[in-house]
Amino acid sequence: MIATLLSLLLRAVVVLAGTAVLTFALLWNAPGDPAQAIAMARFDALLTEDVIDQVREEVGLNANFWGAFVDWVGPLLVLDFGNSAVTGRPVWPDLWVSITYTFPLALAGLAIGLVISLPLAILATQHPGRLLDRFAVAIASLGTAIPAFWLGLLLILLFAVQLDWLPAMGARTPAHAILPALTLGLGVAASLTRIIRSGILEARGQQFLPALSRRGVSPKAIGRDHVAPHAAVPVVTVVGLELAFLLEGLVVVEVIFGRPGLGTFLTSAILDRDFPHVQAVVVLTALVFVSVNLIVDVIYRQIDPRIGERDA
Repeated sequence: MIATLLSLLLRAVVVLAGTAVLTFALLWNAPGDPAQAIAMARFDALLTEDVIDQVREEVGLNANFWGAFVDWVGPLLVLDFGNSAVTGRPVWPDLWVSITYTFPLALAGLAIGLVISLPLAILATQHPGRLLDRFAVAIASLGTAIPAFWLGLLLILLFAVQLDWLPAMGARTPAHAILPALTLGLGVAASLTRIIRSGILEARGQQFLPALSRRGVSPKAIGRDHVAPHAAVPVVTVVGLELAFLLEGLVVVEVIFGRPGLGTFLTSAILDRDFPHVQAVVVLTALVFVSVNLIVDVIYRQIDPRIGERDA
């Protein structure tokens, strides 16, 4: 088990290192003059070449690529994202404020998705091919096909404009989180319903289950000891991936609902060419993605030890 954990950690380090290099390279080679964009965002006035050169020197754009990368990645090892190129303030406090809005919303969306998908998938598999099963598959397919931004606008139109039940924009009260969480949760439920349904049906189709029934093993014990662990592996994997991908979907959802989370933080940073802010969001997202995948790897190796044996 220790060797497996070390192997997984090594993979995670490689992915994070590659993400850091790729992110820095893409921003470094982005079209346009970043110094001019930063100066415009900082001073909001007509600029001279002297001012632009001063900004370029201040934010380190005069250095070569690897020199600038080393200067950036060194503090990053202790989660020091440096200072904003536009405001001059440290990145981490502003990033943390955005995290406090985004991560609870992502968890709420995942919880809504699980609450909807688990009962629906279990009910659908009670009678495969019947009306309820077809209805669940149709709803899941429809939910997958609807983009998050379109679903969010439909929910705003229905619950905020027509019914006037919920606020549409902002994040002042818990009620402001309901529509964005529902937007995320319905998308998660659509994909999870299909995965959970397929996992349960595949688990129930194992060839040795009839033999267990003939030996007198109760259906409850078969479901608990054999069907559930077999079906849990793909479900755990997808739940972990959904939590990571929710951060990507939140960029769109938070902009639509006007929430001051990582999505708004990243959008403003891209428009202002604020490299430290953009790099901080990308690295943080990669760190969460890799951490979630690492946890998922450990969990489903505990559920099904054969996975570890195949990798050995």
